[in-house]
Amino acid sequence: MPTSLEVTRDTIERFQKVQKHMLVAKEEGAIKTYNSLKDDYLSLKAILNVAGVNLTDIDKIKE
Repeated sequence: MPTSLEVTRDTIERFQKVQKHMLVAKEEGAIKTYNSLKDDYLSLKAILNVAGVNLTDIDKIKE
């Protein structure tokens, strides 16, 4: 069973990956892709907030 630290680390990695793809989608004007990724972004952000992770330095989208 994964520890809370492992789960948090995995969630941070997923959060950063989604943000990277969101930035590319925005740059390319892929609105549907961006909005689809935004759902994942908001879910991951909520999980990290509940886990007490400070998103100030890692949140590049800030939505």
